[in-house]
Amino acid sequence: MSGLISIQSPSQWQDVLNSTNVVVADFYADWCGPCKAIAPHFEKMANEYSKPKKAAFCKINVDTQSTISRAHGVSAMPTFIIFHAGKPIETIRGANPPALANAVANAMKLPDKTKAGGASFGTPGRTLGGQGVGVGVGAAAGSGGLPPSRPYNSGFDVVSILRHLFTIAALYVVTLVAIDPLQAAEKSSFNLVNPPARDAARGAGPGGKARAPPARPSAFRTLADLGKDE
Repeated sequence: MSGLISIQSPSQWQDVLNSTNVVVADFYADWCGPCKAIAPHFEKMANEYSKPKKAAFCKINVDTQSTISRAHGVSAMPTFIIFHAGKPIETIRGANPPALANAVANAMKLPDKTKAGGASFGTPGRTLGGQGVGVGVGAAAGSGGLPPSRPYNSGFDVVSILRHLFTIAALYVVTLVAIDPLQAAEKSSFNLVNPPARDAARGAGPGGKARAPPARPSAFRTLADLGKDE
Protein backbone atom coordinates (compact mmCIF):
# COMPACT_ATOMS: atom_id res chain seq x y z
CA MET A 1 0.00 0.00 0.00
CA SER A 2 1.86 3.12 -1.21
CA GLY A 3 0.95 6.46 -2.77
CA LEU A 4 -2.60 7.79 -2.94
CA ILE A 5 -5.59 5.54 -2.31
CA SER A 6 -8.85 6.50 -3.99
CA ILE A 7 -11.70 5.30 -1.77
CA GLN A 8 -14.52 3.75 -3.80
CA SER A 9 -16.80 2.36 -1.07
CA PRO A 10 -17.47 2.59 2.68
CA SER A 11 -16.24 -0.98 3.16
CA GLN A 12 -12.91 -0.17 1.51
CA TRP A 13 -12.59 2.90 3.72
CA GLN A 14 -13.29 0.88 6.85
CA ASP A 15 -10.70 -1.72 5.85
CA VAL A 16 -8.04 0.97 5.49
CA LEU A 17 -8.90 2.45 8.89
CA ASN A 18 -8.79 -0.94 10.60
CA SER A 19 -5.50 -2.08 9.06
CA THR A 20 -3.43 1.14 9.13
CA ASN A 21 -1.92 2.96 12.10
CA VAL A 22 -2.16 6.51 10.65
CA VAL A 23 -4.59 7.49 7.90
CA VAL A 24 -4.71 10.94 6.31
CA ALA A 25 -7.95 11.54 4.40
CA ASP A 26 -8.49 14.29 1.82
CA PHE A 27 -12.21 15.06 1.40
CA TYR A 28 -12.48 16.90 -1.91
CA ALA A 29 -14.80 17.69 -4.82
CA ASP A 30 -14.03 17.82 -8.54
CA TRP A 31 -15.54 21.30 -8.82
CA CYS A 32 -13.52 22.69 -5.85
CA GLY A 33 -10.72 25.07 -6.91
CA PRO A 34 -8.77 25.03 -3.59
CA CYS A 35 -8.92 21.21 -3.66
CA LYS A 36 -7.11 21.18 -7.00
CA ALA A 37 -4.57 23.72 -5.75
CA ILE A 38 -3.45 21.67 -2.75
CA ALA A 39 -3.69 18.27 -4.48
CA PRO A 40 0.01 18.22 -5.57
CA HIS A 41 1.17 18.85 -1.98
CA PHE A 42 -1.03 16.03 -0.69
CA GLU A 43 0.26 13.65 -3.36
CA LYS A 44 3.87 14.55 -2.51
CA MET A 45 3.33 13.71 1.17
CA ALA A 46 1.64 10.46 0.20
CA ASN A 47 4.65 9.38 -1.83
CA GLU A 48 6.98 10.36 1.03
CA TYR A 49 5.20 8.87 4.05
CA SER A 50 3.00 6.05 2.76
CA LYS A 51 3.93 2.64 4.14
CA PRO A 52 1.86 -0.56 4.32
CA LYS A 53 -0.02 -0.80 7.65
CA LYS A 54 1.87 2.25 8.95
CA ALA A 55 0.58 5.27 7.03
CA ALA A 56 -2.00 5.69 4.27
CA PHE A 57 -3.16 8.76 2.32
CA CYS A 58 -6.70 8.52 1.00
CA LYS A 59 -8.71 10.75 -1.33
CA ILE A 60 -12.49 10.71 -0.76
CA ASN A 61 -14.85 12.40 -3.22
CA VAL A 62 -17.67 13.96 -1.19
CA ASP A 63 -20.09 13.70 -4.14
CA THR A 64 -19.64 9.99 -4.86
CA GLN A 65 -18.93 8.97 -1.24
CA SER A 66 -21.41 11.17 0.59
CA THR A 67 -22.04 8.47 3.22
CA ILE A 68 -18.43 8.64 4.38
CA SER A 69 -18.26 12.44 4.33
CA ARG A 70 -21.49 12.77 6.33
CA ALA A 71 -20.28 10.22 8.88
CA HIS A 72 -17.25 12.42 9.61
CA GLY A 73 -19.14 15.73 9.55
CA VAL A 74 -17.43 17.15 6.47
CA SER A 75 -19.11 20.42 5.45
CA ALA A 76 -16.37 22.32 3.58
CA MET A 77 -13.83 21.40 0.92
CA PRO A 78 -11.08 20.62 1.13
CA THR A 79 -11.12 19.01 4.58
CA PHE A 80 -8.23 16.88 5.81
CA ILE A 81 -8.80 14.50 8.73
CA ILE A 82 -5.97 12.55 10.36
CA PHE A 83 -6.86 9.21 12.00
CA HIS A 84 -4.77 7.27 14.51
CA ALA A 85 -5.78 3.67 15.27
CA GLY A 86 -9.10 4.30 13.51
CA LYS A 87 -10.02 7.43 15.50
CA PRO A 88 -9.88 11.04 14.24
CA ILE A 89 -7.27 13.11 16.07
CA GLU A 90 -6.96 16.30 13.98
CA THR A 91 -8.91 18.17 11.30
CA ILE A 92 -7.59 20.82 8.88
CA ARG A 93 -10.19 22.76 6.89
CA GLY A 94 -9.19 24.68 3.79
CA ALA A 95 -6.16 24.62 1.51
CA ASN A 96 -3.37 25.33 4.03
CA PRO A 97 -0.20 23.44 2.97
CA PRO A 98 1.99 24.47 5.99
CA ALA A 99 -0.67 23.44 8.54
CA LEU A 100 -1.28 20.16 6.71
CA ALA A 101 2.45 19.38 6.47
CA ASN A 102 2.97 20.08 10.18
CA ALA A 103 0.00 17.92 11.21
CA VAL A 104 1.14 15.03 9.02
CA ALA A 105 4.72 15.22 10.36
CA ASN A 106 3.44 15.03 13.94
CA ALA A 107 1.14 12.12 13.10
CA MET A 108 4.05 10.11 11.70
CA LYS A 109 5.63 10.20 15.19
CA LEU A 110 2.66 8.53 16.87
CA PRO A 111 3.19 5.01 18.30
CA ASP A 112 2.12 2.04 16.26
CA LYS A 113 -1.11 0.78 17.83
CA THR A 114 -1.09 -2.36 15.69
CA LYS A 115 1.82 -3.73 17.77
CA ALA A 116 -0.29 -3.48 20.95
CA GLY A 117 -2.82 -5.90 19.57
CA GLY A 118 -1.38 -8.68 21.70
CA ALA A 119 -2.26 -6.74 24.85
CA SER A 120 -5.84 -7.89 24.54
CA PHE A 121 -4.62 -11.37 25.48
CA GLY A 122 -2.93 -10.14 28.65
CA THR A 123 -5.75 -11.23 30.95
CA PRO A 124 -5.00 -14.42 32.89
CA GLY A 125 -6.31 -17.66 31.48
CA ARG A 126 -9.02 -19.69 33.13
CA THR A 127 -9.01 -23.29 34.21
CA LEU A 128 -11.99 -25.57 34.51
CA GLY A 129 -11.91 -24.90 38.25
CA GLY A 130 -12.81 -21.26 37.58
CA GLN A 131 -9.68 -19.60 39.05
CA GLY A 132 -7.39 -17.55 36.83
CA VAL A 133 -4.06 -19.15 35.92
CA GLY A 134 -1.21 -17.46 37.75
CA VAL A 135 -3.48 -15.30 39.88
CA GLY A 136 -3.97 -16.37 43.49
CA VAL A 137 -7.12 -15.76 45.42
CA GLY A 138 -5.31 -13.64 47.99
CA ALA A 139 -3.75 -11.50 45.27
CA ALA A 140 -7.14 -10.84 43.74
CA ALA A 141 -8.56 -9.75 47.07
CA GLY A 142 -5.58 -7.51 47.81
CA SER A 143 -5.86 -5.74 44.45
CA GLY A 144 -9.48 -4.78 44.91
CA GLY A 145 -10.86 -7.81 43.10
CA LEU A 146 -13.74 -9.99 44.15
CA PRO A 147 -13.20 -11.76 47.49
CA PRO A 148 -13.10 -15.55 47.47
CA SER A 149 -16.51 -17.09 47.71
CA ARG A 150 -17.48 -18.96 50.87
CA PRO A 151 -17.81 -22.73 50.57
CA TYR A 152 -21.39 -23.90 50.36
CA ASN A 153 -22.43 -26.23 53.18
CA SER A 154 -25.06 -28.60 51.87
CA GLY A 155 -25.21 -30.80 55.03
CA PHE A 156 -28.05 -30.94 57.58
CA ASP A 157 -27.84 -29.11 60.91
CA VAL A 158 -29.10 -31.79 63.32
CA VAL A 159 -29.13 -29.47 66.34
CA SER A 160 -31.25 -26.89 64.53
CA ILE A 161 -33.74 -29.54 63.40
CA LEU A 162 -34.10 -30.95 66.93
CA ARG A 163 -34.60 -27.44 68.33
CA HIS A 164 -37.46 -26.78 65.91
CA LEU A 165 -39.06 -30.15 66.68
CA PHE A 166 -38.91 -29.44 70.43
CA THR A 167 -40.51 -26.00 69.92
CA ILE A 168 -43.37 -27.49 67.90
CA ALA A 169 -43.96 -30.21 70.50
CA ALA A 170 -43.95 -27.69 73.36
CA LEU A 171 -46.50 -25.46 71.63
CA TYR A 172 -48.68 -28.49 71.00
CA VAL A 173 -48.65 -29.47 74.69
CA VAL A 174 -49.41 -25.90 75.81
CA THR A 175 -52.40 -25.57 73.49
CA LEU A 176 -53.62 -29.05 74.40
CA VAL A 177 -54.00 -28.39 78.14
CA ALA A 178 -55.08 -24.74 77.92
CA ILE A 179 -58.72 -23.59 78.04
CA ASP A 180 -58.08 -21.03 75.27
CA PRO A 181 -55.53 -22.71 72.95
CA LEU A 182 -55.02 -19.68 70.67
CA GLN A 183 -54.35 -17.24 73.51
CA ALA A 184 -52.10 -19.74 75.27
CA ALA A 185 -50.06 -20.24 72.11
CA GLU A 186 -49.67 -16.49 71.59
CA LYS A 187 -48.46 -15.92 75.19
CA SER A 188 -46.23 -18.97 75.28
CA SER A 189 -42.47 -18.49 75.53
CA PHE A 190 -42.16 -20.99 72.69
CA ASN A 191 -43.86 -18.59 70.28
CA LEU A 192 -40.95 -17.70 67.98
CA VAL A 193 -42.99 -15.92 65.30
CA ASN A 194 -44.60 -13.26 67.52
CA PRO A 195 -42.96 -13.65 70.96
CA PRO A 196 -44.90 -12.06 73.86
CA ALA A 197 -43.53 -8.81 75.30
CA ARG A 198 -41.78 -9.22 78.61
CA ASP A 199 -41.68 -6.06 80.67
CA ALA A 200 -41.34 -6.76 84.38
CA ALA A 201 -41.26 -3.09 85.23
CA ARG A 202 -44.66 -2.50 83.68
CA GLY A 203 -46.48 -4.13 86.65
CA ALA A 204 -44.15 -2.93 89.41
CA GLY A 205 -45.50 -0.81 92.22
CA PRO A 206 -43.88 2.12 94.08
CA GLY A 207 -41.85 -0.22 96.27
CA GLY A 208 -40.58 -2.24 93.37
CA LYS A 209 -43.05 -5.06 94.07
CA ALA A 210 -45.39 -6.28 91.42
CA ARG A 211 -48.89 -4.94 91.78
CA ALA A 212 -51.73 -7.40 91.83
CA PRO A 213 -54.20 -7.08 88.99
CA PRO A 214 -57.55 -5.47 89.90
CA ALA A 215 -60.16 -7.90 91.06
CA ARG A 216 -62.75 -8.77 88.49
CA PRO A 217 -66.39 -8.72 89.51
CA SER A 218 -67.70 -12.15 90.21
CA ALA A 219 -70.01 -13.61 87.65
CA PHE A 220 -72.11 -15.30 90.43
CA ARG A 221 -74.53 -13.19 92.50
CA THR A 222 -76.54 -14.02 95.58
CA LEU A 223 -80.03 -12.80 96.55
CA ALA A 224 -78.38 -10.19 98.78
CA ASP A 225 -76.44 -8.80 95.82
CA LEU A 226 -79.62 -8.50 93.79
CA GLY A 227 -81.24 -6.60 96.65
CA LYS A 228 -78.36 -4.12 96.72
CA ASP A 229 -78.76 -3.42 93.02
CA GLU A 230 -82.42 -2.50 93.59
